[in-house]
Amino acid sequence: MRENDRVTSATRQPGTPSAALRPRLIATDLDGTLLRDDKSVSARTVAALAAAEEAGIEVFFVTGRPARWMGVVSDHVHGHGLAICGNGAAVVDLHGGPGAHRFVKVRELARRNALDAVRQLRAAAPGTVFAVEQTYGFHQEPDYPKLHMEIPDNLLPAERLLAPDGPDADQPVLKILAYHPDLDPDAFLTLARLAIGDRANVTRSSPSALLELSGPDVSKASTLALCCAERGISHEEVVAFGDMPNDVEMLTWAGQSYAMGNAHPDVIAAASGRTVANNEDGVAVVIEQLLADRF
Repeated sequence: MRENDRVTSATRQPGTPSAALRPRLIATDLDGTLLRDDKSVSARTVAALAAAEEAGIEVFFVTGRPARWMGVVSDHVHGHGLAICGNGAAVVDLHGGPGAHRFVKVRELARRNALDAVRQLRAAAPGTVFAVEQTYGFHQEPDYPKLHMEIPDNLLPAERLLAPDGPDADQPVLKILAYHPDLDPDAFLTLARLAIGDRANVTRSSPSALLELSGPDVSKASTLALCCAERGISHEEVVAFGDMPNDVEMLTWAGQSYAMGNAHPDVIAAASGRTVANNEDGVAVVIEQLLADRF
């Protein structure tokens, strides 16, 4: 929402400290947040990111995307070159460019947990189909739809993909994708969280009934907190942006947080402020205001 062309802040959530410190790090989701719907980064947004880095504010891309899909922003990672991918399952150095990225930190989903989660979700929601995301591999069940515009490395049942002697068994599992053709996306998320319990962290970022399962303590927020701790940055010094349920923990954790104008209701409730939609460069609007207020 805007008043006189300025972004307005919503009432902060109970227990969330007001932002008294100057921001030192900007953490932004990509799809539906930084990127426009055509998956482009606008010239205004590119300029805002560069201005933030020039002002000494680090910018971290924090996304559910795998590392191989980061080419769209690899030219904008600036000095540190790092991005948080897979909903916190990996910290990736993008300096090498597409296809030459390096995994700096991996927070895997144990295969035993993954198998338990698959079995519980099959029982709770018959018709669910699965895909497996690894550090360098992507595998799926034969009935899993072509959602990702890529050719899977293997077509096998999830139980076979996750077996100790399954394909790429030497590679960590970053997350499991679970798709249901008929269920409402939010209802599927609630059902899955109840069924899976603490075996995995369950969230979603797609408008369809597509869930993402990571390690029990793995989220955008927990991995971002680790990266900030390594830099001596407190959560009060972080400004975060997001639009979907997989951003909720990060927005709750950050000292300042903004839900996009196109955000899911849970995101709006979690954030301390709102900005305009991704197609209106909502992230850039806030960065420009932050820099104007700072200087």
